[in-house]
Amino acid sequence: MHFEYKVEGGDFTNAGTTSSEVKKMLKQLGVNPSIVKRTVVALYEAEVNIVAHAYRGTIFVDLEENSVSIRLEDEGPGIPDIDKAMEQGFSTASPEVREMGFGAGMGLPNMKNNSDKLIVNSVVGKGTTVEIINYF
Repeated sequence: MHFEYKVEGGDFTNAGTTSSEVKKMLKQLGVNPSIVKRTVVALYEAEVNIVAHAYRGTIFVDLEENSVSIRLEDEGPGIPDIDKAMEQGFSTASPEVREMGFGAGMGLPNMKNNSDKLIVNSVVGKGTTVEIINYF
């Protein structure tokens, strides 16, 4: 099964909508609750990163017999130093985003901790692609 979701940068009202829909689907399919939780945490962090840092993005979700693969592609400023961005506590979030309770520098580390496979590619001035894979 393949699903596609659009996400708008700055739309904090709808941040997490895709994560909620994927959670419902995985539960309906009888996926182990611990895998559902890990997948939703990783997806939520990635989804909020699009909202907080990019102009817009698309989330592609592919459900296979033994895995869920999620690819998030955004149009935004990109990540100049992915290794630095992977450090817990490092954040480039704006003061406005931080005032809303986001931007604590846990997004990418949480994605890594809650995925079986995480791939992050970015081009400064163009955008970022994040791939999350969890196996059942």
